Amino acid sequence: MSVVEGTILVYSEDHEILHQLLAKGRELADKVGTNLSALTVCPGDRGAIELVEHSADRVYVVDDPSLVNFNVEQYRSVVLEVVNVAQPDIILMGATKRGKELAARVAAALDTGCMTECIQLNVDDEGRLQAERLTYGGSMIAYEVSNRKPHMATVPARAFPKLEPSKRSGEIVELKVKLPDPRVNVVETRKKSRGDVNLADASIIVSAGRGFKTKEDLKLLEELAEVLGANMSCTRPIAADLGWMEEWIGISGHKVSPKLYVACGVSGTIQHAAGIRDSQIIVSINNEEAPNIHGLSDYSIVGDLYTVLPALTKALKEKLK
Repeated sequence: MSVVEGTILVYSEDHEILHQLLAKGRELADKVGTNLSALTVCPGDRGAIELVEHSADRVYVVDDPSLVNFNVEQYRSVVLEVVNVAQPDIILMGATKRGKELAARVAAALDTGCMTECIQLNVDDEGRLQAERLTYGGSMIAYEVSNRKPHMATVPARAFPKLEPSKRSGEIVELKVKLPDPRVNVVETRKKSRGDVNLADASIIVSAGRGFKTKEDLKLLEELAEVLGANMSCTRPIAADLGWMEEWIGISGHKVSPKLYVACGVSGTIQHAAGIRDSQIIVSINNEEAPNIHGLSDYSIVGDLYTVLPALTKALKEKLK
């Protein structure tokens, strides 16, 4: 008899993370002898068929025009309805900004716990979900076990490899969900500038810290980013405290894994270090020798960023002509 009697249900609004959840979900489902279900709110059969091809045994499709704009109360109703129908023992969700908020509300409604930002998952002999999570700014790993069903966990981007699609059969179930009226309405959407988007997928990132004295001085970073074809980001104080930029890197922000990360005027607190630990090459520019960022870096420049950045940008322009 299987130690997991109910299905494993996976969901994320992020296409890439959903495919990674399917891969891990398939592994766990095969181990414990149960099936794998997925939820999608994408209209049309093609999206559901694609999830089947990526290892889902059953796909629940909720197609409602009200779900075009994310509203956590409405999405909570969708997930809870699918849980009611599917009766999963394990629920895996993407640890995106939306996913974190949604998972917390779903867990509260189900009176269960949720292990967050999990980098590894397993099921023990009693059918309990086990997880590994980075803690203390990424310097330690916490091992956790869920004791209440349905077991829940959220997973960040690139935690698990994706499976290649295969020709396989599966069941597609269309559901109609009665959605609550939203208490918040979207009145306008604005497209973010290039430098503020896709940090998780960026191959080159240049980042600003408190070494910048004014918002206008960020022009120096913009010029370097333009030469390198890089995305721009910053530390938490620059965005959250000063409001100079919208997105930041760190424990409470984005976790990135670029080929090249250039930290300008960044001290390298443990909170920020946790967000850049998977970078392949880290270059730091700081006018003090003591900051932690130098210890994290592959290459360090001890100097005033107001002198170094213009010189570096000029040299790169000449080199990359």
